[in-house]
Amino acid sequence: MNTSINKQEQNGAIIAVKTNVRDTINDFFKKTMEKGIFDAILIPMQVPAGDSFVYVLLKDSSLLKDASPLSPIMSVQGAKAVSSITRLGKGHMKIAAFLRPCETRATIELTKLEQTNLDNITLISMDCPGVMPISDYIEDPTKAMKLFENAIKNEDDTIMRPVCQICDKSSMVAGDLHIGLLGAKKDTFFIIPSSEKGKQVLSDLDITVKDNIDSWTSKTQAKAEEKQKKRKKAHKELRLKTGALDNFLDTFAQCINCHNCMRVCPVCYCRVCYFDSDKVKHPSEDYLQKAESKGSIRFLPDTSLFQMGRMTHMSLSCVSCGSCEDACPMSIPVAQVFSMIADETQELFNYNAGRSLEDPLPLKAYKEDELREMEDDHD
Repeated sequence: MNTSINKQEQNGAIIAVKTNVRDTINDFFKKTMEKGIFDAILIPMQVPAGDSFVYVLLKDSSLLKDASPLSPIMSVQGAKAVSSITRLGKGHMKIAAFLRPCETRATIELTKLEQTNLDNITLISMDCPGVMPISDYIEDPTKAMKLFENAIKNEDDTIMRPVCQICDKSSMVAGDLHIGLLGAKKDTFFIIPSSEKGKQVLSDLDITVKDNIDSWTSKTQAKAEEKQKKRKKAHKELRLKTGALDNFLDTFAQCINCHNCMRVCPVCYCRVCYFDSDKVKHPSEDYLQKAESKGSIRFLPDTSLFQMGRMTHMSLSCVSCGSCEDACPMSIPVAQVFSMIADETQELFNYNAGRSLEDPLPLKAYKEDELREMEDDHD
């Protein structure tokens, strides 16, 4: 699978929008099912109550009319949905999974960690404007939906999650097909193949890949550069607030040890977390002994240790999706801190989480010259 923007195909196909982008995308998927290209589509859909969106595996193409390819919130990170249907093997159905770029990248990471199987999965992504914080959406779903639609129309990300506002990979091609909205002429969008699997899908639909995508490339690169500047500034300010140990402890002082951040994180895949195990469930005598030696202890204990432990465990695979922060009941900027740390740790290994299946996990691959800097420091 080719997942790098720099390596992607130079051409794509221009698709005419019939009524709106959503219906045109859903119609595209319907055709793939009618032609037997896919047996099912994994795609977001609004729940009957209208106050949330979930991933649904659709086998009935008539239900696609109600699908929401670009939902305003991410109640479930799509990589977790893909993992749930492929973790035990590839299965017998040919499935198209419609995900945002960060969800696709997380799926790539989970595949490297042997938590998904992509043999019968085609990953399809789309230029992402970001998602709203769930708490903002559920206050008034109808009003929030209008705000989201206006934000897309005006290319305004101020209502989106904080990490979405500084995401420089919102158009990264990290799957088999990518739908490009940026730089497209009115009432059109691009569909860009980035693997042989993606090319075959378009070929089976009699869609010719011959259209120039330079306008999309230019627009997405310019946007990425703009977001990179905002990202560096935001991380610099965050580093001042959280950099020292005391600042870090203050940032996470309100943590109630609920572990919601861990449970929604797509790359926290352990079946039993150390911090949920008996290893950290001590008898009361131990706490009394610690209190006596220290003068006092904080309850609930070990909250900072949990955050630091999780950070070291998954920072190399973090895709900055923001799900952890959305799930925090104490409004701790978890995603912003983890995103900052992830950028730093991944840069050390020249690694970009979820960019490509061909990039080995840093801690599983040894490069003879990767410690040269440390060697030079001791010369």
